[in-house]
Amino acid sequence: MTRSEKQSATPSLAVSLIKALRPKQWTKNVLLYAGFLFTLNKKWFLLAPSMWQALAKATLAMIVFTALASGIYLLNDVQDLPHDRLHPKKRSRPIAAGHVPIWLALVMTLLLEGVGLWGAFALAPSFGWVGLAYVLIQLAYTYSLKHMVIIDVFVLASGFVLRAVSGVLVLSADISPWLYIVTFLGSLFLGLCKRRHELSLLADDAGKHRQSLSHYSTELLDQMISIVTASTIMAYSLYTFSAQGLPPNHMMMLTIPYVLYGMLRYLYLVHMHKLGGSPEEILLRDRPILAVLLLWAGTAATILAYGRTLSPTYPL
Repeated sequence: MTRSEKQSATPSLAVSLIKALRPKQWTKNVLLYAGFLFTLNKKWFLLAPSMWQALAKATLAMIVFTALASGIYLLNDVQDLPHDRLHPKKRSRPIAAGHVPIWLALVMTLLLEGVGLWGAFALAPSFGWVGLAYVLIQLAYTYSLKHMVIIDVFVLASGFVLRAVSGVLVLSADISPWLYIVTFLGSLFLGLCKRRHELSLLADDAGKHRQSLSHYSTELLDQMISIVTASTIMAYSLYTFSAQGLPPNHMMMLTIPYVLYGMLRYLYLVHMHKLGGSPEEILLRDRPILAVLLLWAGTAATILAYGRTLSPTYPL
């Protein structure tokens, strides 16, 4: 390959930098719309100005959290650079491949965290403090906690919970604590599946790439996943017929099959197709998973928005 061919094969700095921000993982920040979704049980008309204002504010919050998370991704890739260059998949990441200079990644980290925290406090002080807590926890994870067995997946799960909490705080919404439990358990499920995938992919070299992996085994992770799967389904089921603010006719229970199918489908992909390392890629590529998520969101939104009219005894 000639020099000109090599240059044409190398992506531009701008493209590489955007890729380093991990845009596929921005799908995680959809959780910030949870606060908006679960305020549809209020006396709002679908075209009411207040609803569209809330939707706009939730969208701004999602953009702010995306900045915070992307800054952490850059820092994490800089910290993991020696290991990523030896990883069969992560070595193609822009920083590990040398397409994004380390100094630029660190400058962008400071910029994104600064702008993100400023935006969070501007939208709502409580959101700002949660955003700051997220950054501090992720810093601890990047430099220490990711090497601690079990604690590592708990920290990953906490990131999802803080996203859900942020979406609630920025709208001053009031939703059931059950949803925080379900969010934590569901994200813990994803984290354990991710560790299982890494362990299977790296085999005997797993401990060299991530210290905590040397303390896991496939059998142990399968047991943990089984426990968390059952706990998630049970917690979500309890939410649908015991949480306050839902229609008393228990119509929310209609969404249980979506959650059950989604988790079983995910386990199928993990065990039969050796996936699970990137939940965001499964979301974007697996049509059944995407379809069931859209069906769940549409069904839940309809029940929350119109449950009052479908149930005459709904409390005013």
